[in-house]
This record gives sequence, structure tokens and C-alpha cells, in this order.
Amino acid sequence: MSTQNVVPLHPAKADESDHLAHVYAQFPLEVVDAMGVYLHTPDGRKVLDLYGGHAVAAVGYGHPRWVEALTRQAQALAFQSNAVPLDVRVRAATKLAKFCGLGLNTVFFVNSGAEANENALKLALKITEAREVVAIEGSFHGRTAAAGAVTWGAMKKWYGFPQAPFDVQFLPRGNIPAIKETITDKTAAVIVEPIQGVAGACDLPKAFLEAIRQRCSETGTLLIFDEVQCGMGRTGHPFAANMYGVTPDIITTAKALGAGFPVSAVLMADHVASYLKMDDLGTTFGGGPMACAMVEVVLDIIEDEGLLSNVLARSAEIREKCIAGPVTAIQGAGMLLGLRTTRPAKEIQAELLKQDILTGTSGDPNVVRILAPYVLKSEHVEALRAALIDIGK
Repeated sequence: MSTQNVVPLHPAKADESDHLAHVYAQFPLEVVDAMGVYLHTPDGRKVLDLYGGHAVAAVGYGHPRWVEALTRQAQALAFQSNAVPLDVRVRAATKLAKFCGLGLNTVFFVNSGAEANENALKLALKITEAREVVAIEGSFHGRTAAAGAVTWGAMKKWYGFPQAPFDVQFLPRGNIPAIKETITDKTAAVIVEPIQGVAGACDLPKAFLEAIRQRCSETGTLLIFDEVQCGMGRTGHPFAANMYGVTPDIITTAKALGAGFPVSAVLMADHVASYLKMDDLGTTFGGGPMACAMVEVVLDIIEDEGLLSNVLARSAEIREKCIAGPVTAIQGAGMLLGLRTTRPAKEIQAELLKQDILTGTSGDPNVVRILAPYVLKSEHVEALRAALIDIGK
């Protein structure tokens, strides 16, 4: 998670009874519970959550099927490691591969987006025996050793490790002519967010992604789509890869995958999975029964309740109605949208919160980010529009 996602409106202060590490700027907002798309505060406010806990709360809060599945699995079997075969793990992997529908038929469950990216990069380096990884300018892939090494700007800001575990090059965003000289037979992997979340919901050009795919095929480089934020239906398609019509060799996903329960996954094409041998990958908590039960129920909810169609419909409404007040343009896709503003995004975010609407900011100082639950309704879009008009330019 990036602290760029949160404007430092209310820096946390330690006292004698507070033993937390104070490394997060926090919203000036205390939440006691939540339901649907609303957060509830101790003083009785209902705050429309268009940020969804960093794109996590895909099916909203308190969804009865989500709660029931979590309760049922906790009562039946809270945990067993991968040393014990579990039907729920097999079911979750099968549903996820089918939902993806791109032939990435082998699934490895872990716990976080960064961990999924670590494993994907490790696989690429092991399979190709190359030493270089290419990422895209503006990217965010996580705060661990490998994921942080391919995160744009991390080395200057917070990386902390004495050196990266491999050589890294950054490809300018959208620069097709630079692809051939940057991606070579020395490149183990290219890791791409098809829609860059922290950067401000920047949707990469289709032609750019197609050219990367072609070049990776020419050089034997593995293409990794980091869909931690933009995957699992957030674009209104199963994955951004489906939306673009570009199939990578590996997809990583997390956040909406458990809709509040920590879980992530690495989805691999057959030609990647064929390299796997015993002990090549490992995790204690990844693929635990509760995590897998939540993957299974989230996929069921998305499909049974037509939430992909709802995401597309509400996204179209936001694009049509919410270029208003300080918003001059909208970028991104689905429920991963960037509202470009005439004033600093942190000001707009603060003013929206005063009107009981929670949004996010981004690495772009003039982009407010929308990461709303997939159950958003037209009335909520109207509330956002009215607030933007009220804020004015």
C-alpha cells in the first residue's frame, strides 16, 4: 500500500497508550462500522465511500453472502497449510482461472499484492535465467525487495535495501519506439500495471501494451500484468487484460480478490507452470481455507449479481455527469477512475469529505481517485456530481 493514497489531513500522534508505528498519514475520519457503500462515524455521519479501502471493498461492506461464507468457513476449519489438500482451495483456484478466461490456468495463492509480484518476478528470473526486469515509469508494485525495485521513484524515497535483487530499467509510459531497445533477450520480465493506480488511474494505450506483448514474445521475455488494483472486475471486465485483448504470461491480483480478507494470487499460463517443481514456491498462510472461501464467494457474488455490468454502467455515468465543478477530465476505466482537477486534488478530497464523500488522491497532484465498490448505484453518482458542483471551480 502506498501512503500516496492518503492525503496527510490528520497526521497520527503517539501517546503513552499508543504502541503503533506511526508511518501512515490518516484521514480525519473515525469509522465505527460500515454497510453497503457507507461508512458510519461515532457522531452519526454516513460517509459515501468511493475509495473502498484502497480498492479492496469490491462488494461493499457487510454483504450477507460474504459474511455468511466467512462465518461458515471459520466455524468449519479456520486454517490448514498447503501441506493439507483442501477442496475449498481447489474450488477457488478453478473459479478464478475460469473467471479470468485467458488460459492462465495455474493459480498460486499468497497473501498480498506485493507478495504476488515477488513470486511472479522470481518465477520469471528463474525460468529465463536473465538478470534484468523492465517496468513502466509511474508504476507501483509494492514495498518489498523485488516489488519495490520495480516501483517508480522508490529508490529515492523509501526503498531502504542496499541494492535491488536484479537490474531494472524503466520504460517511458506509452513510448512504443523505446520498446525494442529496452526489452532485449537479457530481459527476464516486463511488469506492467495496465491501468496505473497510484499514478492516478492512468490507462496505458492499447497499442503500447500490444507492442510490449509482441516484443516479449520475440525475446522470450515473460510479460507480467500487475492487476492488484485494476483486476478482479474493477474495469468492468474480469481483468484489464480481457478489456485490452492482450494476454500476459502471468497475472497477479489481490485487493478485490477477497473483498476485505487478505488474499492474493499468481495466475500462470501453462508454459510458465510447466517449469514449476516441488518447493519452487512456498507460503504459510497463502491458500488457507478462509482466504479461499472468500475468493470463492466474491467470484460468486460478482457473477450472480451482475456486478461487471454494474461497474460499466456506473463508470459511464460518472464520465457523463461528473465533469463538473473542479473536474475537467476523467481517465482510467470502470471503478478505477482519476478525476483531473483544476485545483490540487488534496483540496478537492478534503472538501468532498466535508460533504460526507470519501475519495482518494494519487501520485498526480491534480488527480482525485475513485475506487468505489462494484455495488455503487446511480444515486451515489448523483451525490458525487452534486458535491462537485457545490465545490465549484
